[in-house]
Amino acid sequence: MNAAPLSAPLDVPSRPAPGLPEVLARLDRLTDWERRPRGGMRVGLAPMHDLLARLGAPQRRLRVVHVGGTKGKGSVSALIEAGLLRAGLRVGRYASPHVESVTERVCLGSAPVAEAVLARALARTLDAHEAARRDDSAGGDATWFDVLTAAALLVFGEAGLDWAVIEVGLGGRLDSTNAVDGEVAVITNIGLEHTEILGHTRAAIAAEKAGILKPGAALVTTLPPEDEAGAVAAERAAALGCPVLRPVLPPGASIAEENAALAGLVLDHLGRDHLGRDHPGVRNRRGAPVSAALLDGATRAAACLPGRLERRTIRRAEGPVPVVLDGAHVPFNLAAVLRDLVHAGDLPGPCIALVAMAGDKDAAGFLAVLARHAARLVCTEMPERRGHGAETLQALAAVSGAEAEAVALPGAALARAADLAAARGGWLLVTGSLHLVGALRGATQAEAHDRGRSPWPEP
Repeated sequence: MNAAPLSAPLDVPSRPAPGLPEVLARLDRLTDWERRPRGGMRVGLAPMHDLLARLGAPQRRLRVVHVGGTKGKGSVSALIEAGLLRAGLRVGRYASPHVESVTERVCLGSAPVAEAVLARALARTLDAHEAARRDDSAGGDATWFDVLTAAALLVFGEAGLDWAVIEVGLGGRLDSTNAVDGEVAVITNIGLEHTEILGHTRAAIAAEKAGILKPGAALVTTLPPEDEAGAVAAERAAALGCPVLRPVLPPGASIAEENAALAGLVLDHLGRDHLGRDHPGVRNRRGAPVSAALLDGATRAAACLPGRLERRTIRRAEGPVPVVLDGAHVPFNLAAVLRDLVHAGDLPGPCIALVAMAGDKDAAGFLAVLARHAARLVCTEMPERRGHGAETLQALAAVSGAEAEAVALPGAALARAADLAAARGGWLLVTGSLHLVGALRGATQAEAHDRGRSPWPEP
């Protein structure tokens, strides 16, 4: 049967509980590296360790699957969560960034956490941060993401979970989430991203991402041992006595196939009786071992995340225009997204692309890939986000031979791109940033066959 509804019995404060907007206003006073240029980004785990100690070390009550990698980690996390929920277990998932609401980052039983629960956890964590500042201890230097991560672990620690699936924010070794000890570490793939922080080669980035691997845990990855990044990850696994598990993928496997294979391999591993006497194989509520078989079609559909190859429509006088929302922002991932959409073969006419990108992304490389597939680009930007200007993106697109125009305001850009797609009998791709997807998703509608999608059946 499905897991019972989850709640987090956080202590009720003696004064009236603050609302989420009030607490987020406090949180937003802290440094938020998702909104700033990251060249001077401070990384390190000392603030997290201090905050969590002040909160009673909630992470020590959790069994964790820790998921990192350049792309796909959100979808893989959601699939692992869905499989464990299908087994009737109590599961939490922490993810970033969010698309429309910050509550999406902290999920209990696959649903975003209640605002009141998140507000109380954040208030307690911010109180701990302020106490650390008074004491001049490490927690006083906590960032926006540190505090949110600690609050999520507080929610999970008090929710009576069987498992928590934790998605890395950036990198791994020094990421705020690495305060947890995962029994399984996933590295989906390695690409060149955040090079100013993580390093300028795939090998250097792999060393940072493999930092989530803990002694005796299993490493699950698509990286082959002969690959420069795969060799680094395998070397760390060998040093820590960790088995390395790799899925068998068909040539040209789609993004969805890769993600499901990784998640299935994690579930297969958890279900085996070789995790040691203190950690026998994970069982469902009826005593059967968990496995990849849990990821049937309905379960995989339930794990679909907004902004990841998400199909929507937008209304125009000529009729509904098909829309694909995907937050890809590195060239190799965009190439995979476009390959999968071409192979699907169900999108009519030419592609019109609407794109915005953060300032630290490889915009030239990204637009070069996009120019090979899109008939026309509409370049825009994200208010209050560190990003490339619309005219800068237009100029970079022109270098790649793309037909492009600049419309700075995202809403106006969406209207323009939709009109172009409608006039040409084509479809619209919104890409380059999950923040852009989140800003515009509400202006589109779910496809008819997505409405009322049924949850997974009873096991």
